[in-house]
Amino acid sequence: MNNRINQLFQDSPKNLLSIYFCAGCPTLDGTADVIRTLEKNGVSMIEIGIPFSDPMADGIVIQNAATRALRNGMSLRLLFEQLRNIRRDVRIPLVLMGYLNPIMQFGFEKFCQQCVECGIDGVIIPDLPFKDYEESYKAISQRYDIRVIMLITPETSEARVREIDAHTDGFIYMVSSAATTGAQKDFDAQKQAYFKKIQDMNLRNPRMVGFGISNKQTFDAACAHSSGAIIGSRFVTLLNEAEGDAEKAIAELKKAIF
Repeated sequence: MNNRINQLFQDSPKNLLSIYFCAGCPTLDGTADVIRTLEKNGVSMIEIGIPFSDPMADGIVIQNAATRALRNGMSLRLLFEQLRNIRRDVRIPLVLMGYLNPIMQFGFEKFCQQCVECGIDGVIIPDLPFKDYEESYKAISQRYDIRVIMLITPETSEARVREIDAHTDGFIYMVSSAATTGAQKDFDAQKQAYFKKIQDMNLRNPRMVGFGISNKQTFDAACAHSSGAIIGSRFVTLLNEAEGDAEKAIAELKKAIF
Protein backbone atom coordinates (compact mmCIF):
# COMPACT_ATOMS: atom_id res chain seq x y z
CA MET A 1 0.00 0.00 0.00
CA ASN A 2 1.36 3.37 -1.00
CA ASN A 3 1.98 5.73 1.90
CA ARG A 4 -0.89 8.26 2.05
CA ILE A 5 1.57 11.18 1.88
CA ASN A 6 3.05 9.97 -1.42
CA GLN A 7 -0.44 9.23 -2.72
CA LEU A 8 -1.62 12.76 -1.91
CA PHE A 9 1.16 14.41 -3.92
CA GLN A 10 0.59 12.02 -6.83
CA ASP A 11 -3.14 12.72 -6.93
CA SER A 12 -3.14 16.48 -6.30
CA PRO A 13 0.26 18.08 -6.65
CA LYS A 14 -0.88 21.72 -6.36
CA ASN A 15 -2.49 24.19 -3.92
CA LEU A 16 -2.57 21.77 -1.01
CA LEU A 17 -3.55 23.08 2.39
CA SER A 18 -2.00 21.40 5.39
CA ILE A 19 -3.02 22.47 8.88
CA TYR A 20 -1.03 22.19 12.10
CA PHE A 21 -2.64 22.21 15.53
CA CYS A 22 -1.34 21.25 18.94
CA ALA A 23 -2.93 18.13 20.46
CA GLY A 24 -4.61 18.90 23.77
CA CYS A 25 -5.14 22.62 23.14
CA PRO A 26 -7.46 24.33 23.83
CA THR A 27 -9.22 21.20 25.17
CA LEU A 28 -7.67 17.90 26.18
CA ASP A 29 -10.20 15.74 24.36
CA GLY A 30 -10.61 17.71 21.11
CA THR A 31 -7.91 16.02 18.99
CA ALA A 32 -10.02 13.55 16.98
CA ASP A 33 -12.82 16.07 16.48
CA VAL A 34 -10.42 18.71 15.10
CA ILE A 35 -8.98 16.14 12.65
CA ARG A 36 -12.39 15.02 11.41
CA THR A 37 -13.62 18.61 11.05
CA LEU A 38 -10.55 19.68 9.08
CA GLU A 39 -10.87 16.74 6.69
CA LYS A 40 -14.55 17.48 6.17
CA ASN A 41 -13.61 21.06 5.29
CA GLY A 42 -11.26 20.07 2.50
CA VAL A 43 -7.89 20.21 4.27
CA SER A 44 -5.38 18.00 2.39
CA MET A 45 -3.11 16.91 5.24
CA ILE A 46 -2.90 17.47 9.00
CA GLU A 47 0.07 17.91 11.31
CA ILE A 48 -0.72 17.04 14.90
CA GLY A 49 1.63 18.71 17.35
CA ILE A 50 3.03 16.73 20.28
CA PRO A 51 3.29 19.34 23.04
CA PHE A 52 6.76 19.87 24.50
CA SER A 53 7.99 22.23 27.21
CA ASP A 54 10.73 23.75 25.04
CA PRO A 55 9.55 23.98 21.40
CA MET A 56 12.48 26.04 20.12
CA ALA A 57 11.48 26.29 16.43
CA ASP A 58 8.10 27.69 17.40
CA GLY A 59 6.90 31.21 17.96
CA ILE A 60 4.89 32.41 20.91
CA VAL A 61 1.48 31.19 19.67
CA ILE A 62 2.54 27.55 19.40
CA GLN A 63 4.70 27.75 22.55
CA ASN A 64 1.63 28.90 24.47
CA ALA A 65 -0.50 26.17 22.91
CA ALA A 66 2.03 23.54 23.97
CA THR A 67 2.13 24.91 27.53
CA ARG A 68 -1.66 24.86 27.70
CA ALA A 69 -1.84 21.31 26.30
CA LEU A 70 0.69 20.05 28.86
CA ARG A 71 -1.26 21.73 31.66
CA ASN A 72 -4.39 20.04 30.32
CA GLY A 73 -2.59 16.70 30.74
CA MET A 74 -1.68 15.87 27.13
CA SER A 75 1.12 13.34 26.61
CA LEU A 76 2.33 11.21 23.73
CA ARG A 77 0.82 8.10 25.29
CA LEU A 78 -2.57 9.81 25.63
CA LEU A 79 -2.34 11.18 22.09
CA PHE A 80 -1.91 7.69 20.67
CA GLU A 81 -4.96 6.57 22.68
CA GLN A 82 -6.99 9.45 21.22
CA LEU A 83 -5.91 8.51 17.68
CA ARG A 84 -6.58 4.80 18.13
CA ASN A 85 -9.72 4.72 15.92
CA ILE A 86 -9.09 7.75 13.73
CA ARG A 87 -8.71 5.65 10.58
CA ARG A 88 -12.26 4.35 10.80
CA ASP A 89 -13.33 7.45 8.91
CA VAL A 90 -10.36 9.74 8.22
CA ARG A 91 -8.63 9.23 4.86
CA ILE A 92 -6.15 12.13 4.52
CA PRO A 93 -2.48 11.89 5.54
CA LEU A 94 -1.72 12.50 9.21
CA VAL A 95 1.70 13.61 10.37
CA LEU A 96 2.90 13.93 13.96
CA MET A 97 5.12 16.91 14.65
CA GLY A 98 7.21 16.87 17.77
CA TYR A 99 10.60 17.38 19.31
CA LEU A 100 13.11 14.61 19.86
CA ASN A 101 12.97 14.57 23.65
CA PRO A 102 9.41 13.21 24.22
CA ILE A 103 9.80 10.82 21.26
CA MET A 104 13.11 9.49 22.63
CA GLN A 105 11.61 9.03 26.08
CA PHE A 106 8.79 7.06 24.52
CA GLY A 107 11.31 5.05 22.46
CA PHE A 108 11.65 5.62 18.71
CA GLU A 109 10.78 2.10 17.60
CA LYS A 110 7.79 1.95 19.93
CA PHE A 111 6.79 5.37 18.61
CA CYS A 112 6.86 4.04 15.02
CA GLN A 113 4.87 0.95 16.03
CA GLN A 114 2.18 3.13 17.61
CA CYS A 115 2.12 5.36 14.54
CA VAL A 116 1.41 2.31 12.38
CA GLU A 117 -1.35 1.14 14.73
CA CYS A 118 -3.06 4.53 14.55
CA GLY A 119 -2.48 5.06 10.83
CA ILE A 120 0.00 7.93 11.16
CA ASP A 121 1.88 8.41 7.88
CA GLY A 122 4.84 10.55 8.82
CA VAL A 123 6.67 12.51 11.46
CA ILE A 124 8.39 15.90 11.58
CA ILE A 125 11.08 16.27 14.25
CA PRO A 126 12.50 19.81 13.93
CA ASP A 127 15.47 19.20 16.22
CA LEU A 128 16.56 15.87 14.70
CA PRO A 129 19.91 16.47 12.95
CA PHE A 130 20.05 14.97 9.46
CA LYS A 131 23.20 12.98 10.29
CA ASP A 132 21.50 11.38 13.32
CA TYR A 133 18.45 10.59 11.19
CA GLU A 134 20.64 8.79 8.67
CA GLU A 135 22.64 6.86 11.26
CA SER A 136 20.04 5.99 13.90
CA TYR A 137 16.47 6.57 12.70
CA LYS A 138 16.17 6.06 8.97
CA ALA A 139 16.27 2.25 8.97
CA ILE A 140 13.65 1.99 11.75
CA SER A 141 11.27 4.50 10.20
CA GLN A 142 11.55 2.78 6.81
CA ARG A 143 10.79 -0.58 8.35
CA TYR A 144 7.48 0.84 9.60
CA ASP A 145 6.81 2.87 6.42
CA ILE A 146 6.82 6.12 8.42
CA ARG A 147 8.02 9.12 6.43
CA VAL A 148 10.47 11.31 8.32
CA ILE A 149 10.00 14.81 6.91
CA MET A 150 13.03 17.10 6.99
CA LEU A 151 12.99 20.88 7.18
CA ILE A 152 15.10 23.15 5.00
CA THR A 153 15.55 26.91 5.49
CA PRO A 154 17.03 29.71 3.35
CA GLU A 155 20.30 28.96 5.19
CA THR A 156 20.41 25.30 4.11
CA SER A 157 23.19 24.72 1.57
CA GLU A 158 22.33 23.42 -1.87
CA ALA A 159 24.42 20.30 -1.21
CA ARG A 160 22.47 19.58 1.98
CA VAL A 161 19.14 20.14 0.22
CA ARG A 162 20.16 17.58 -2.42
CA GLU A 163 21.27 15.15 0.27
CA ILE A 164 17.96 15.49 2.13
CA ASP A 165 16.10 15.03 -1.15
CA ALA A 166 18.04 11.84 -1.91
CA HIS A 167 17.60 10.26 1.52
CA THR A 168 14.05 11.15 2.54
CA ASP A 169 10.65 10.45 1.07
CA GLY A 170 7.21 12.05 1.35
CA PHE A 171 7.84 15.77 1.05
CA ILE A 172 10.33 18.43 2.06
CA TYR A 173 9.21 21.08 4.54
CA MET A 174 10.44 24.44 3.25
CA VAL A 175 10.67 26.87 6.12
CA SER A 176 10.01 30.35 4.73
CA SER A 177 12.55 32.03 6.99
CA ALA A 178 15.24 31.17 9.49
CA ALA A 179 13.11 32.72 12.25
CA THR A 180 10.46 30.96 14.35
CA THR A 181 6.89 30.18 13.33
CA GLY A 182 4.24 32.90 13.30
CA ALA A 183 1.84 34.69 10.97
CA GLN A 184 3.20 37.26 8.48
CA LYS A 185 1.47 39.71 6.13
CA ASP A 186 3.40 38.85 2.98
CA PHE A 187 6.59 37.24 1.69
CA ASP A 188 9.29 39.63 0.48
CA ALA A 189 11.21 39.27 -2.79
CA GLN A 190 14.06 37.50 -1.00
CA LYS A 191 11.77 34.72 0.29
CA GLN A 192 10.12 34.32 -3.08
CA ALA A 193 13.55 34.07 -4.72
CA TYR A 194 14.43 31.32 -2.26
CA PHE A 195 11.21 29.40 -3.06
CA LYS A 196 12.00 29.72 -6.77
CA LYS A 197 15.63 28.67 -6.33
CA ILE A 198 14.53 25.44 -4.63
CA GLN A 199 11.83 24.89 -7.27
CA ASP A 200 14.46 25.23 -10.01
CA MET A 201 16.59 22.50 -8.39
CA ASN A 202 14.04 19.97 -9.72
CA LEU A 203 14.08 17.84 -6.59
CA ARG A 204 12.45 14.45 -6.65
CA ASN A 205 10.41 15.17 -3.50
CA PRO A 206 7.49 17.59 -3.53
CA ARG A 207 7.76 20.60 -1.23
CA MET A 208 5.40 22.33 1.18
CA VAL A 209 6.05 25.83 2.53
CA GLY A 210 5.49 26.59 6.20
CA PHE A 211 6.08 29.37 8.78
CA GLY A 212 4.34 32.71 8.35
CA ILE A 213 1.33 31.79 6.19
CA SER A 214 -1.88 33.43 7.30
CA ASN A 215 -3.62 35.15 4.38
CA LYS A 216 -4.25 34.97 0.63
CA GLN A 217 -0.96 36.71 -0.30
CA THR A 218 1.26 34.34 1.67
CA PHE A 219 -0.80 31.27 0.71
CA ASP A 220 -0.65 32.09 -3.01
CA ALA A 221 3.08 32.90 -2.86
CA ALA A 222 3.76 29.57 -1.15
CA CYS A 223 1.67 27.65 -3.69
CA ALA A 224 3.32 29.37 -6.66
CA HIS A 225 6.63 27.59 -6.04
CA SER A 226 5.61 24.42 -4.19
CA SER A 227 2.79 21.92 -3.79
CA GLY A 228 1.13 23.95 -1.08
CA ALA A 229 1.24 25.57 2.32
CA ILE A 230 1.31 24.53 5.95
CA ILE A 231 -0.58 26.81 8.30
CA GLY A 232 -0.05 26.51 12.04
CA SER A 233 0.04 29.63 14.21
CA ARG A 234 -2.90 31.31 12.49
CA PHE A 235 -5.12 28.24 12.85
CA VAL A 236 -4.03 27.68 16.48
CA THR A 237 -5.00 31.30 17.26
CA LEU A 238 -8.39 30.92 15.57
CA LEU A 239 -9.03 27.60 17.33
CA ASN A 240 -8.30 29.23 20.69
CA GLU A 241 -10.54 32.19 19.89
CA ALA A 242 -13.32 29.77 18.92
CA GLU A 243 -12.76 27.90 22.21
CA GLY A 244 -11.99 24.67 20.40
CA ASP A 245 -14.74 24.94 17.79
CA ALA A 246 -12.76 23.68 14.78
CA GLU A 247 -15.67 24.26 12.37
CA LYS A 248 -15.65 27.97 13.21
CA ALA A 249 -11.84 28.21 13.16
CA ILE A 250 -11.36 26.57 9.76
CA ALA A 251 -14.21 28.65 8.24
CA GLU A 252 -12.42 31.84 9.39
CA LEU A 253 -9.10 30.63 8.02
CA LYS A 254 -10.54 29.70 4.62
CA LYS A 255 -12.08 33.18 4.37
CA ALA A 256 -8.62 34.67 4.88
CA ILE A 257 -6.70 32.51 2.41
CA PHE A 258 -9.03 31.70 -0.48
